[in-house]
Amino acid sequence: MSSMKKICSAILGCAIGIYSGAAVAQDTIPDPDPQHRTQIGEGVPRDTTALPPPRSDHDPQPMVPAPTVPETGVTKQAGVGGTQAYARAGVLELGGSGGFAAASNYSRFELSPSIGLFVVDNLELSLLTAFNYFSIGSVDGSPSSHATELKALLEPSFHLPFSQVAFGFLGLGAGVGYITGADAGFALQPRLGANFLIGRSGVLTPSLTVAYSTTDAIRTPAGTILAVRTSYGMNIGYTVMW
Repeated sequence: MSSMKKICSAILGCAIGIYSGAAVAQDTIPDPDPQHRTQIGEGVPRDTTALPPPRSDHDPQPMVPAPTVPETGVTKQAGVGGTQAYARAGVLELGGSGGFAAASNYSRFELSPSIGLFVVDNLELSLLTAFNYFSIGSVDGSPSSHATELKALLEPSFHLPFSQVAFGFLGLGAGVGYITGADAGFALQPRLGANFLIGRSGVLTPSLTVAYSTTDAIRTPAGTILAVRTSYGMNIGYTVMW
C-alpha cells in the first residue's frame, strides 16, 4: 500500500509540474499580432464598430410610353435645282400677302405675314397673321369712321398639283380676331386659290377669301353700331420656299 501511494504521489507531482510549466510558458510568450483575429465558424464577427452597409428598398420607376411622329424635319434647297419640290413634306414657306375686301358700307385693306410647313405631302399647316385697316362710310348721315383689326389664324390647306409649276389649293383658317374699340372674338376664313412657282423658289398665291368674325361691333363717331360679320375679298401673296 505504501508503494502504491508513492507511485500516485509521483504521477500527481509530475502533472502539477507540467501544468505549472505550461502556464509559465504561456504567460511569458507575447501575442505576435494583437490586431489580427481569426474567425471560427460561419456568421458575422462580433465587431460593434462596423455596421452593415446601408441598403435602399426603393423600387425602380417603370418607363412611360412616348408617342412617335414621322421624322420629316425641314428640308433644305427646295425648288428649281434642289432636291425637294413644292408641296413635299418638310418644305417651309415664308412670306405674306396683301389685299382688300368690301362689304356693304365699308372697305378694308389687309397685310398678312405668314409661315407654313408641309407636314405631309400636299398638306400644309400655316400660321396666318393679319393687320386690317377699315374705312367705314357714312351711316344714317353720320361721319365716316376708321378701325384696325388684328387676327391670328391656324390654317390647314390641301395643295393639288396641276403641273410642275401650278397648284390649286383650299384652306380653312380659324383663330381669334380683335378690333379696336371692341372685344376679341372668333375668326374663320376659308380660302380658295392657286400657287404658281416663280423663279427658283418663289411662290405667287392669288386667292379668294370669305372672312367671318364674331367681333362685329364697330362704333362710329355718331355712336351707331355697324355690324359686319361676313365679308368677301381677294388676296395676292408671295412666299419663298426653303
